[in-house]
Amino acid sequence: MKVLYITGWCRSGSTMLGNVLAEAPGVVHVGELRFLWRNGVLGTGSNGRCGCGAGHRECPFWSEVLEEVRPDGRSLEEHAAEVVAWQEECRTRHTWKVLRNPPRNGWPATLAAAYRAIARVSGARVIVDSSKYASDAALLSALPGIDGRYVHLVRDPRAVAWSWLRPKAYTGYRSTVNSTLHWTGFNLAAEAVGRAHRADALRVRYESLVSDPRAAVDRVLELAGHEGPNPVAPDGTVELGGNHTVTGNPNRFGRGRTPIEEDRRWHAALPRRQRSAATLLALPLLRRYGYGRRV
Repeated sequence: MKVLYITGWCRSGSTMLGNVLAEAPGVVHVGELRFLWRNGVLGTGSNGRCGCGAGHRECPFWSEVLEEVRPDGRSLEEHAAEVVAWQEECRTRHTWKVLRNPPRNGWPATLAAAYRAIARVSGARVIVDSSKYASDAALLSALPGIDGRYVHLVRDPRAVAWSWLRPKAYTGYRSTVNSTLHWTGFNLAAEAVGRAHRADALRVRYESLVSDPRAAVDRVLELAGHEGPNPVAPDGTVELGGNHTVTGNPNRFGRGRTPIEEDRRWHAALPRRQRSAATLLALPLLRRYGYGRRV
């Protein structure tokens, strides 16, 4: 069973990439799996709806997965509370520690059990997890029966900052400073995972994905060892069907023929002060990822 884990910071196109990949035969995109128990069971997260539109506990897909993973003698709520507590020892800042010594609590076993249940229920050979927690990606090599693949998705930090200045229905506002500091931390953690698994890792720029989506998706499918057809049409569009994603960008509810194109509104809309702040804070990584100081 292959798990293709997408790392990087939020607002970088991971939901879009995951849903495009899910249109390839034998691939399922589960969205941000890490939040299944917080959002889907406890209802304390920012989005309790599955990509199919139902609540996670009412969704036939996730209700079956949750029941399969739940230990005997524990209610869904009791188990979810335990999972959320375990996850606190496996946050992004713990990535380097997890690569050396995975946590000994119940989170690794729960994550592995969830992947097995997803594979059984979906019948997929490749699971795409867009949770973006490099600490969880770092766990994959320690999970029995899991063959990990790692996609580090990165987007210009100024575009990301502008996106965070505009709250979405499922998540709120972050200042430019807050967004860019997280952008740096999450991307450094993603790099650490990539270095640990060089043969199974790939860095993809959002800008490359939207400029030539068919070529970018080809690279990702090749990394996953998937030999089926590329779902992206020559004109850069994809036919999106239903999905069972956990949280993520509202575009996960989109259906039908969809163009894969760049949102360039930030070029004109991001105020000069915020643009300068994001550039300065991200400067050490800008050149490494192929971004200029001026845009």
